[in-house]
Amino acid sequence: MDKLEEQIAHLTRTVEDLSEVVARQDKELALLTRRVQLLLEREAARESDGGGGVVFGDERPPHY
Repeated sequence: MDKLEEQIAHLTRTVEDLSEVVARQDKELALLTRRVQLLLEREAARESDGGGGVVFGDERPPHY
């Protein structure tokens, strides 16, 4: 009986630890998602202003 109680206590602690990890990761993911969204919005604004400046693949910059 003591062994079962010990295992339950261990499993309970493990579940609590994992719950804390998941909660922290959820906050980090939300923050990173927001930062990516802001970067996408900033880049879209830069492109609409004509200041893109990024060359993709075989595209040549305008000064060529």
